[in-house]
Amino acid sequence: MNTAVNVNVVHESEAQRQHARVKLPAVLRYLTKNRERIEANTLDISAGGFSFSANNQSAQVGDFHKGRLQFRLDSLDLGIDIEFQVRSVDTENARVGCQFHNIKPRELATLRYLISSFLGGELVSTGDLLSTLQRENFTKERKNGAGNSGMGALGRLKAVSFSLAIFLVGLAAFGFIFKSIYGMYFVTHAQSALVNVQSLEVTMPREGTVESLFGPDAMVEKGAPIATFSASMLEMLKGHLDNEQLSPANVEVLFGKQMKGTLTSPCNCKVARQLVADGQFATKGDVIFELVPQDTKATVLASFPYRDFSRARPGSRASFWVAGEDSPRYGTIVSSSLHQGGLSADIRVLIEPEQSLDSRLAGQPVEVTLDRGPSFDWLFDKAVAKGL
Repeated sequence: MNTAVNVNVVHESEAQRQHARVKLPAVLRYLTKNRERIEANTLDISAGGFSFSANNQSAQVGDFHKGRLQFRLDSLDLGIDIEFQVRSVDTENARVGCQFHNIKPRELATLRYLISSFLGGELVSTGDLLSTLQRENFTKERKNGAGNSGMGALGRLKAVSFSLAIFLVGLAAFGFIFKSIYGMYFVTHAQSALVNVQSLEVTMPREGTVESLFGPDAMVEKGAPIATFSASMLEMLKGHLDNEQLSPANVEVLFGKQMKGTLTSPCNCKVARQLVADGQFATKGDVIFELVPQDTKATVLASFPYRDFSRARPGSRASFWVAGEDSPRYGTIVSSSLHQGGLSADIRVLIEPEQSLDSRLAGQPVEVTLDRGPSFDWLFDKAVAKGL
């Protein structure tokens, strides 16, 4: 069996060459350091370098040159600009071996195409050459190599810091979304709430005018006078005079005479509100003062929508935040009722705090929330029904 051998290909299996070397004819033109123009024929070419015939040229190992390889392809002259370094000089055979340096991807792709076509015995056409130059023939270089080619300590620190920042931002976004969803489905907010303290009312015993002895928020002891009032003698004696004593002259005299009295505090209280201004006329039974006892326990009165009836039921634990305080408080709902005692869209609940509230906070606005959390009662009931 005869096997055809391509004598134009140099095989060096012992040395395991990186590139196939072919005897592809080309002309090398370059300038020496002395600005001497050199033109020589190539002996063989590979993707990594070439050799040329040095008949009268003086070349030294290590010399670096820039030149041009000129190929004759059918009716097409093709030139490739190259940079090369002399790696070996064989004076006996007049052969100089060179290695390519800084060869551009476009020129390298052209050279590989010429070598592949020459090895395959194919004709090089202009169309195929242009097609080869137009496509992407190389993959992108990896940014991080193995071993010592990786990034340094500062680069790694920056990368870790950036990744950590992205992680924290994502974690914060996830937490915000989770909190919003949790608040939407498991937390109920009261429409309005305030600190509630059972108050006492001081009414006007007679028709007349009032003069307060204390200002708002004043503390008064039980039995202490809190205001004076003035009433006409006729008002004081009304119901005690007969028809003969109610003559016009008598009525005029009695009306002109003024009697003074005192309003006293029924408890150790704080003056919450004065409903009748000083010097203003008030009729009998009008509420003059609203007092808050100091020895009573303050509670929280809150209003919830009727649709939250199942959540705002007695026994449920609630958290509330009194205006002006820095931390929330907790309490238990002790009673619930419809607003104004009839059919209504609101439910009034009374919350007993776990820690005592200062009665001086009476009337302060409060933020009340009911947090029932995710419930698994249905799962427990289903397990009990099956006897587990």
